[in-house]
Amino acid sequence: MDMRDIAKLAGVSSATVSRVINGSKLVRPQTVDRVRKVIDEVKFFPNTSATTLKYGRSGTYGLIIPDITNPFFPEFIKCFEAIVVDNDQEILMATTDLQSGRMQQSIRRMLIRKVDGVALLASEMETEPFEDLIHNRVPLVTMDRGKTADGLSDVAINNKSGMDQALQHLKDLGHTKIGYIGGFPGLTISSHRVDAFVRALKRVGLVHQPQFIKEGNYRITGGMAAMTELLSSPDRPTAALTANDLTAIGGMRAALQMGFEIPRDISIIGFDDIDMSDIIHPPLTTLRLPRHELARAFFDALEHLKSHPNTLGQQYSVKTTLVVRQSTGPARQRARKP
Repeated sequence: MDMRDIAKLAGVSSATVSRVINGSKLVRPQTVDRVRKVIDEVKFFPNTSATTLKYGRSGTYGLIIPDITNPFFPEFIKCFEAIVVDNDQEILMATTDLQSGRMQQSIRRMLIRKVDGVALLASEMETEPFEDLIHNRVPLVTMDRGKTADGLSDVAINNKSGMDQALQHLKDLGHTKIGYIGGFPGLTISSHRVDAFVRALKRVGLVHQPQFIKEGNYRITGGMAAMTELLSSPDRPTAALTANDLTAIGGMRAALQMGFEIPRDISIIGFDDIDMSDIIHPPLTTLRLPRHELARAFFDALEHLKSHPNTLGQQYSVKTTLVVRQSTGPARQRARKP
């Protein structure tokens, strides 16, 4: 069965069936409903390869993430896919596994499949693959890079509100010596988050203490190593914020292994609010980055660029908010030696 058969059953032309399948707005809603009803009844699946060749569009968006083992990204994928599918489109996913060399390979796959746009959540930065997308007029939406250009939009993570809430929360609990465990050095998203931490300290009236800022790797291992270093010093913080929840979980593990109690001896705040953060013990206080809002921002940005491929991209923003659980508590006058 092909589109001509569908057209006969629906009482329309093959061109109308084609327009309905490709989401054209030139077809009346009643006709769209009639054609889609026939398609559903006969379980017809259009030849997407032929559609791509004819119209230069695949009905597919590319999605590149850095680390599938980080629960944040599967949770994001679930939200993003739901929005894309609800709009009769598909996603082609790739992961860089935090390896910069994988970016070129991932984008090559996207270009071969002629995706209608690419959502890039990976932090690795290589200019050559991006130039390939721009040369082929494939829209690109990045996360928290703060730059736009023709065919390039960005979704910024608004750390200000959440970071202010987190540090005010710790200040109200009596903490004045507050550490921070970041991500990989040199990445834009890592710089943005540590900068947001430093600025928020000043806004809530706390002193920036550079010796309490350590680098991590966005994984449990990095959180463990950095927290061990923080808590091994005679002058140690009574609280710490982290670049993501996995880092916070690693920090909690290290603290407990060293004989410290949470939050009695060290309060810890994560970032992302992955589902796991409410299951671990003690439940993790964290900055919530709403996955559905983030996914919607990426989709809206891609849709806008697809409709306006030659225009300057736009800057979108998603806010963070503090979720208080049991990993934060009153500061002790003197941190206990294990």
